[in-house]
Amino acid sequence: MSAAAATPGARPGVAHKGLITVSIMLATIMQVLDTTIANVALPSMQGSLGAAQDQITWVLTSYIVAAAIMTPVTGWLSDRIGLRELFIASTAGFVVASMACGLATSLGEMILFRILQGLFGAALVPLSQTVLLNINSREDHGKAMAIWGAGIMVGPIIGPTLGGWLTDSFDWRFVFYVNLPVGLLALVGLVMFLPRSERRRRSFDFFGFAMLTIAIGALQLMLDRGEQVGWFDAPEIWIYLGLTLSGLWAFVLHVTGREHAFIDTHIFRDANFVTALAMIFMVGVILLSGLALLPPLLQGVMGYPVVTTGMVLAPRGVGTMISMIVVGRIVGKVDPRLLILAGLSLTVLSLWQMTRFSPLMDARPVVVSGVVQGLGLGLVFVPLSTIAFATLEPRFRADAAALFSLVRNIGSSVGISVVASELTRNIIVNRAEMTAKLTEFSPLVDQVNALGLDLTTSIEVLNARIQAQAVFVSNIDDFKLMMWVTLAVIPLLAFMRKPRHAAPDAAAAAAME
Repeated sequence: MSAAAATPGARPGVAHKGLITVSIMLATIMQVLDTTIANVALPSMQGSLGAAQDQITWVLTSYIVAAAIMTPVTGWLSDRIGLRELFIASTAGFVVASMACGLATSLGEMILFRILQGLFGAALVPLSQTVLLNINSREDHGKAMAIWGAGIMVGPIIGPTLGGWLTDSFDWRFVFYVNLPVGLLALVGLVMFLPRSERRRRSFDFFGFAMLTIAIGALQLMLDRGEQVGWFDAPEIWIYLGLTLSGLWAFVLHVTGREHAFIDTHIFRDANFVTALAMIFMVGVILLSGLALLPPLLQGVMGYPVVTTGMVLAPRGVGTMISMIVVGRIVGKVDPRLLILAGLSLTVLSLWQMTRFSPLMDARPVVVSGVVQGLGLGLVFVPLSTIAFATLEPRFRADAAALFSLVRNIGSSVGISVVASELTRNIIVNRAEMTAKLTEFSPLVDQVNALGLDLTTSIEVLNARIQAQAVFVSNIDDFKLMMWVTLAVIPLLAFMRKPRHAAPDAAAAAAME
């Protein structure tokens, strides 16, 4: 392949660009789907594998922790063994691990195979972003990031719906088997069309990797286990916190005083990339927090079936797709900071709409607010992904993409943990306040008395209704919190600079062979 075709700044000569894009996005969507598709299948897995309630959650935890630990090493591995080789090996390993998960006969086997799934799948998202940036000219980076962002954001949204349908229609094992046809198609495309990349010899910083691994692994365990064990009432959480802080402290001291550190500190000299990291963390907080709150609210309080819940939440993904198609066409013509501002404003509007939810409403407010939020997040994600790499040297792309994905995933974990913790706390507070204000003349008591039930049954019905109201109000409180968090992100735009269209990067001319 010619040097012109290999230049990240201008790639008009890359052969089979469309087929490469389809192949890498199939692999990426397969991986991001697995972050949420298994959630709804946990009750079925629990019975089949003979696991207790507090044990089955390790099916999710093991995958999240393994993927988080392996993500930062993507850049080093792609330089060492080649981007093409790493992409193919990661995809093949993920498919094999997925099939093993579907064949698991015990909880121990499932956890082991989920760890392998996380280790192999960790590189797929940052590698797909790197490839799309490499095979497209700078002018087309916005369109490329629109395609990439669509897969990243829509995958987790449709995951629970697809997982619920597969579990109800077939068996929980098909949640993992579904990766086989998708993965095989991706593998064929990768083997046939993905060009080889130049390899660079980089020494491996074992100490830096070890310290970052301890910090990330302990943080993910703390966030995932905190709600189950009562947060800081449990010694387990204090241990995780200590490991997180000490590992992070040692890592920062190490990389700032070492020339060839695990993560090149030159990356952090790019103001746009650093600001984008802060913003993608907050986008991660918002992206999955709403998805963690809405299904239990719709099913548990409003009585929606699983399939109906999926259909009600699906328009959010439609809104995301629409905004990404639009922004992919205009991102090169409009200041990306204005697009991000518009997206954050729409997200704030959607969260405000969610604070107006009522137990007596139909599905329309959920659908409308979901579409608005999907439009907003799509407007944020594409220009943010574009501006993050616009002024960054191409040689840092693999490392930067891994860091970008890691921070987004940590933001999602933090967001889910915070809203879940706040929900639990607010339910207790709101229930206590409602009970304290309850008298024999309260409308709720009159409604229960009108049912003509005996005393014991009336008390049970009254208790259930108070609990349902407390849960609903507590969800509204979480939506308000998310709204204020989104508003707090907007001032970060002041630290971003509009990227100038740079000349093609001569240093990267031989990046792809």
